[in-house]
Amino acid sequence: MHIPSADTTQIPVLPFAEALASANGPSQEYDTEKWIYAPNFYSEYRYILGTRGKNPLICVGINPSTARPDALDNTLKSVQRIALGNGFDSFLMFNVYAQRATRPDDMERECNEALHRENMEAFRYLLSIGEHPAVWAAWGAIIEKRKYLPQCVADMLAISREYDASWLCAGPISKKGHPHHPLYLRKDEILKPFDTEGYLRML
Repeated sequence: MHIPSADTTQIPVLPFAEALASANGPSQEYDTEKWIYAPNFYSEYRYILGTRGKNPLICVGINPSTARPDALDNTLKSVQRIALGNGFDSFLMFNVYAQRATRPDDMERECNEALHRENMEAFRYLLSIGEHPAVWAAWGAIIEKRKYLPQCVADMLAISREYDASWLCAGPISKKGHPHHPLYLRKDEILKPFDTEGYLRML
């Protein structure tokens, strides 16, 4: 369980470029040739957690919880399993908002624009890794928890158009049009196209 100790406006936020540089360096805690973890230390926020490969699946949740390299939670275990089962060689977990909070109700009430800006830089980096980026929308109905989250999604979708990313989803779409959360999906779940333009009109 991770309960935020303070709003992220009250703590130093490492720019993504610096977090990436550290994540690409050596670590005594995990294998950096296998994992990418930015920042590369446990903190109140996280930009990226995943495995390195040439054909990654970028999974987008709402916000990070306690997972870290070699200590995936059940959601991340499901993400990895479905990524490999759909022909990808790795997975990269990203989030609409970077603040750590196991319970979405504990997320900060207002968007930290500085944190959001750096998080979008992390997203640009992920989209640049592969020639044809594939992004799995997996945030569920939790998007309704905070008023700023839909705008964060809209910003993310705009960036993805620059990279001609393909958007996917797994499992049933909710009555309100939200993509399914990765937890409780079948082990052999097949990814399918996700209509981001229709979803934007619904938000």
